[in-house]
Amino acid sequence: MKSYVAKPLEVERKWYVVDAEGKTLGRLASEVAKILRGKHKPIYTPHVDTGDFVIIVNAEKVVLTGKKLDQKMFRWHTGYIGHMKEISYRDMMATRPVKVVEAAIKGMLPHNSLGRQMGKKLKVYAGPEHAHQAQVPEVLELDI
Repeated sequence: MKSYVAKPLEVERKWYVVDAEGKTLGRLASEVAKILRGKHKPIYTPHVDTGDFVIIVNAEKVVLTGKKLDQKMFRWHTGYIGHMKEISYRDMMATRPVKVVEAAIKGMLPHNSLGRQMGKKLKVYAGPEHAHQAQVPEVLELDI
């Protein structure tokens, strides 16, 4: 019996909408990363992007548990010597909630060119409206 290997041209992609209101950030990120990778499909192949498109709405209403809002820091480096920047998640959620959700999900994807390709299929919006009505996305209920 031979193993099935998906070919990039044979992959059919769906569009899903996920409402992030009241969902825990890490649990939401792991479920969405699984869909972006294609692990929910029987044709999953590790070296081929078999995943679907995911639209996340209400990113500003995602929840962080415990004291993470004040104690966890969002860090980045500017590229200059000594220019490590950090901001608390409370401030980051107030100013750029889309960036928080995107960073959590992209951190759970492979860190190579395939992971960057998968990350392009993620669309995140702070409010309840999105610009992808023409793709007729299905509502995806995550039981997390």
